[in-house]
Amino acid sequence: MLCRAALSPLVRSPGWCFVLPPHAIAAISRLYLPCHNQRLRNECIRCWSNIPFITLPLSRAHGKSFAHRSELKHAKRIVVKLGSAVVTRGDECGLALGRLASIVEQVSVLQNQGREMMIVTSGAVAFGKQRLRHEILLSQSVRQALHSGQSQLKDMAIPVLEARACAAAGQSGLMALYEAMFTQYSICAAQILVTNLDFHDEQKRRNLNGTLHELLRMNIVPIINTNDAVVPPPEPNSDLQGVNVISVKDNDSLAARLAVEMKTDLLIVLSDVEGLFDSPPGSDDAKLIDIFYPGDQQSVTFGTKSRVGMGGMEAKVKAALWALQGGTSVVIANGTHPKISGHVITDIVEGKKVGTFFSEVKPAGPTVEQQAEMARAGGRTLAALQPEQRAEIIYRLADLLTDQREEILLANKKDLEEAENKGRLALPLLKRLSLSTSKLNSLAIGLRQIAASSQDSVGRVIRRTRIAKDLDLEQVTVPIGVLLVIFESRPDCLPQVSALAIASGNGLLLKGGKEAAHSNQILHHLTQEALSIHGVRDAVQLVNTREEVEDLCRLDKLIDLIIPRGSSQLVRNIQKAAKGIPVMGHSEGICHVYVDTDASVEKVTRIIRDSKCEYPAACNALETLLIHRDLLRTPLFDQIIDMLRVEQVKIHAGPKFASYLTFSPSEVKSLRTEYGDLECCIEVVDSVQEAVEHIHKYGSSHTDVIITENEKTAEFFLQHVDSACVFWNASTRFSDGYRFGLGAEVGISTSRIHARGPVGIEGLLTTKWLLRGNNHVVSDFSEHGSMKYLHESLPLPQRNAN
Repeated sequence: MLCRAALSPLVRSPGWCFVLPPHAIAAISRLYLPCHNQRLRNECIRCWSNIPFITLPLSRAHGKSFAHRSELKHAKRIVVKLGSAVVTRGDECGLALGRLASIVEQVSVLQNQGREMMIVTSGAVAFGKQRLRHEILLSQSVRQALHSGQSQLKDMAIPVLEARACAAAGQSGLMALYEAMFTQYSICAAQILVTNLDFHDEQKRRNLNGTLHELLRMNIVPIINTNDAVVPPPEPNSDLQGVNVISVKDNDSLAARLAVEMKTDLLIVLSDVEGLFDSPPGSDDAKLIDIFYPGDQQSVTFGTKSRVGMGGMEAKVKAALWALQGGTSVVIANGTHPKISGHVITDIVEGKKVGTFFSEVKPAGPTVEQQAEMARAGGRTLAALQPEQRAEIIYRLADLLTDQREEILLANKKDLEEAENKGRLALPLLKRLSLSTSKLNSLAIGLRQIAASSQDSVGRVIRRTRIAKDLDLEQVTVPIGVLLVIFESRPDCLPQVSALAIASGNGLLLKGGKEAAHSNQILHHLTQEALSIHGVRDAVQLVNTREEVEDLCRLDKLIDLIIPRGSSQLVRNIQKAAKGIPVMGHSEGICHVYVDTDASVEKVTRIIRDSKCEYPAACNALETLLIHRDLLRTPLFDQIIDMLRVEQVKIHAGPKFASYLTFSPSEVKSLRTEYGDLECCIEVVDSVQEAVEHIHKYGSSHTDVIITENEKTAEFFLQHVDSACVFWNASTRFSDGYRFGLGAEVGISTSRIHARGPVGIEGLLTTKWLLRGNNHVVSDFSEHGSMKYLHESLPLPQRNAN
């Protein structure tokens, strides 16, 4: 028989989680499951043996809290505190079973990853109140009920129930519920009831500490709560002052004391609010505090306590700061919101921006929320400038790109050297990362184009209507607001996007890749230097904090539009992560070139070579070559194949193309593939109609090309292909803002609303309506009113010829 002492090291070894052999699992079931319930024991053995254990190196030296959210994924020992509002139903009588089940599931997931989980829970009083109320109603004698009459029975009052009695009646039921829920995940739980004396009496404190460590060592989740049936009043004059003095007044202080006592890495406090606000939640202008630092208490106005519970946010903050002082990181978050409660605990441990994170390390610069607010204020000032002033800023930035060329290239050289030393970037990405004198010169030319075309972008009247006499309506262009542009590898994106934002009067948040940190830093510095000539330095912000992209996508109250520039995987991730913020971009660039029977021999190989080989990593590069069936086994077809072989392009055969060949290239796995390298797919079609159908079925609505000398066929292709860019006898690589004469592009959009294709200044503008009246009211236009609608179109003002 396997004893507990021999079993413990197998169950949990520091930093790693081991898969137990079947005989050990059977031994555990005999030790911890009732002998009379053979079916339950067998079921648990079956579930336990199927759990996908994950081995994670989680051990770390305790003594200092984590400085950043991203480090929380390394937390090994975690306390989850469940407030009364989290586990209690809205009627304060009974438990919120759905939320509780979700919390148990999340704790079980983390436990099975090799972490040591502890729960500090409320709920005994609510559970007991429900039970006692039920018992009181049942205890009313039938005779008394009949004697009192039916009407009086309905109004029968339930006496006020004393909290200690409710706790005594509810503790066993609460624990039984936890045990039943954790059993579903083959995890054993154990209850520990404590009072203040258990921490202040040295012997009791050591006993408690030893018990908890033994339970954790045996892979058991301790469930701790105050023994409310006998709890004494809190000790006077011990208000969380000092690491060694803490009064267990409620479950917040209990969780903090427990976290420090057990040298816990992370304390998660779940309540009924999103976290800590600078003023009472629900009040005007109340803002969620993302990161809270010791000493910031004076900047917070605390409200009242929640509808249930002993604490309140002020008690939570005091307990959190006390735990932080003891070396434990703390996050206060919402455990009741139906959209986030199902993953709030795991999100916090993954380092996502959830709730309020308590940190002792205060960053030197502003938070990303503050940067977004600065960008909004700066953008509004920017939009109020004269068009000539915005153009002057962009001209100045163009000059700085050439004047400060040496400093820019030196910073870029550092990025390239670091990337090559770490070996983390493929050759196409290194090419994107690299800057050169010619690239900077092209950038400067593009910026001057943007400046010249921006003279009448903001405030341009695009429609005028006379609604009635002396009632004129105008529709004018205005900035979208605050843009978040996320880009990878390409530092030249920063001045391009900045110039477009300046020209369109938008505030801008930039999030560049780590691989271009030095280049982005100097380019942003030059951008702010140019903005400073008209006092709008803050309009363009570079996010340097350790913000995850997914966290930025949640700032729906601060950001109006997200524009990703990078790999298709990056775009898809952002589109998935964006919560309430529109995303403009394309997830893939599956571009086609269709070679028609009437194609010119001289044009075909030139256009295909440029589309595929000039820059294969670009989103506008050719990925699928469609060839008319009549061209197979012709000199033109041979020339195409020979050219691709010379350029070392790997060819994949589409299903139809493969059927024509005896010895074909490898058949393509999917016709919806963006290779992003010197690879492409060749497929055969029978007509231009079939080419169009193929593009609609397998394309990504980015850029598609026809090569033909037949104008009728070309026009059919141009009119019927539903893509953002459709070309005739031209390379796919022309799909670019600079080449379109937009000066630059903020990205390429394949969506069917707002901007489409390469997006320049026009794509960063929206409109608003201006109505100028003279004591007009709608009632005057009623059936018997004195006014009539005219709805006359008025001429537009002349645009600036310059």
